[in-house]
Amino acid sequence: MNVTLITGASGGIGEAFARRLAAEKHNLLLVARSEPKLRTICGELTQQFGIQAQYVAVDLTKPGADQLLFDETEKRNLTVDGLINNAGIGSGGDLLELDLASELAMMQLNMNALVALTYRFLPGMRARKHGTIINVASMACFQPIPYMAVYAASKMFVRSFTEAMMVENQPFQIRVMLLCPGATETGFFDAANLTGEKRSAYSGGDRTETPEQVVESAMRGLRAGKRITVSGFQNRVTAFLGHFIPNSFIMPILAGWLRPKAKDQGGVATRSI
Repeated sequence: MNVTLITGASGGIGEAFARRLAAEKHNLLLVARSEPKLRTICGELTQQFGIQAQYVAVDLTKPGADQLLFDETEKRNLTVDGLINNAGIGSGGDLLELDLASELAMMQLNMNALVALTYRFLPGMRARKHGTIINVASMACFQPIPYMAVYAASKMFVRSFTEAMMVENQPFQIRVMLLCPGATETGFFDAANLTGEKRSAYSGGDRTETPEQVVESAMRGLRAGKRITVSGFQNRVTAFLGHFIPNSFIMPILAGWLRPKAKDQGGVATRSI
């Protein structure tokens, strides 16, 4: 059975992808840590849309989780013809005020797990000369961000890796797209203790989209054959202008904006922006 595999599918953008694709009659394999949430979502989607929705509860920050997930698809005779690498965590604050173990776990999930899952499922797509990969990055992938240093660097890695994969897989008719949401209503800021003025600073103001809006942008981007989809008009303008403004000019402005907010907080969240 052909399925689309979605990581980070227990909420936010991942859940929105699952509901949108189920409505379009795609069979699904949902991946996240929370088994109760995955079980509930799969039950709802199967009953509502008449598709097959399965799940694997696994912590992708743990080494070897990618092999476990791949082995499970083999055991269930599932053909992954769509891969949405959505799972991600983020943090904000002065590096030395953050927990090192959490920062390293963020790097494991945002970068290593994404590469590993691509590596596991790409051979089958190439053999069939068919497949779609969406890697979810962030507006943070376009420049270094002081006081979000590790998070932004991890998303810049996702951007670089994805753009290379686009070219490497052209001969195999595999679509690879980078999705860049801005601030999204996913619980990211509350989980990271970024509320009120701090939330406004780290989100860039009142420009929050819903997960459904982000997924709609992604689907339009796929239909249009885009390689990079930036969700939201203001975010697209920001990304465009960023091509012409050097980082040496932008970073001191960002640092001055975020430094006062970084002194009394710091934390790790469960969804990337």
